[in-house]
Amino acid sequence: MPERRAAPARRPTITERARRDQLIGLTIALVAEHGYAATSLSRIAAAASISKAAVLYHFASKNAVVEAAYRSVVERLAAHVGPRVEAAATPGAAVEAYAAGVIGYMAEHPDHVRMITEALRTPEETRIEDSPASASRWQVLASLIERAQATGEYRGSADARTLAIMVNGAIDAVVAESIEDPGYRLDEAADAVIDLIRRTARA
Repeated sequence: MPERRAAPARRPTITERARRDQLIGLTIALVAEHGYAATSLSRIAAAASISKAAVLYHFASKNAVVEAAYRSVVERLAAHVGPRVEAAATPGAAVEAYAAGVIGYMAEHPDHVRMITEALRTPEETRIEDSPASASRWQVLASLIERAQATGEYRGSADARTLAIMVNGAIDAVVAESIEDPGYRLDEAADAVIDLIRRTARA
C-alpha cells in the first residue's frame, strides 16, 4: 500500500500575515511597558481589539507569540547591524561597526531592549534558550576579530573568543545601564566601547 504524503502546509494569506505582524508588534510594546509576566493573551487581544480566541488562531500560546516577538526583534537588529559590518573598510573597522551598530540600534529602540531582556529573563517559561553566554552570540564577533588578526590589524596574541565575550559584555553592560537610567547616553557609551576595543586589540 503506497504511503500517504502529508499535505503541504497552507501558506498564510496576506491578511493573516498582516494580523500576525500586528500581534507581534503589540506584544513587543506590551512586554516593553508591562513586562513578560503581566503581558497575557487577554491583554494582547484587547490591544488588537480582537478576541483571545482570535489571537490563538495565529499563535498556539502566549509563549509562542512572545517567542515570535523576540525573534522579530533579533532579526531586525541583525538587519541593522549586518550591512554596517559588511560595508566596513577593514576587518577591524567591521568589529567596531558591529559594536556601534548594536548599541546604536538599542539606543533607537529601547522597547526592543526590554523585549529581549524580558524574553531571556525566564527561559523556563518562554523556552527561549538564547543567552549572553550562547556560542552563537560570540562566534560571529570572534570570526571578525580573527580576520582582523589575520591582516595584522589586531594583535594575534589576543584570544578571539575571549575578546568577543568581553566586547559583548561591554555592550550588554552599557545597554543595561540605559534601562536603569534613561538619561544615560548610549551614543557616548558606544564611543567608549569602541575606544576600549582599539586599546585592547589593535596591534
